[in-house]
Amino acid sequence: QLQLVASGGGLVQPGGSLRLSCAASGFTLDHYSIGWFRQYPGKERDGVAGISRNSIHKYYIDPVKGRFTISRDDNNDIIHLLMNNLKPEDTAVYYCARFVGTPGHLPFLILDDFDSWGQGTQVTVSS
Repeated sequence: QLQLVASGGGLVQPGGSLRLSCAASGFTLDHYSIGWFRQYPGKERDGVAGISRNSIHKYYIDPVKGRFTISRDDNNDIIHLLMNNLKPEDTAVYYCARFVGTPGHLPFLILDDFDSWGQGTQVTVSS
């Protein structure tokens, strides 16, 4: 079964940091562009960040620019999302997914352009 598993979430105080990890089963991540999404209770998943297959291009939604960094660890075939200066509004379940959409659409982080959804990881930012 092709899926991605996100891990590394937890409870952190405002201003704190977390590093999420995304690992794959059934395929290797370095062949694909990958996106991170988050989901608030009762809401649809929204794109947060994306990284191209060759890591040259990285995309972020405005609320996380300057605070979140997406990167690849090719040696371990893992995608990371480093989240700094976390805010209460970052509280959500975070997922990673594989981009299978039209080339050039990655920056838009459209839900239907991604597959291999797996287990998410809860991030809670609270004092």
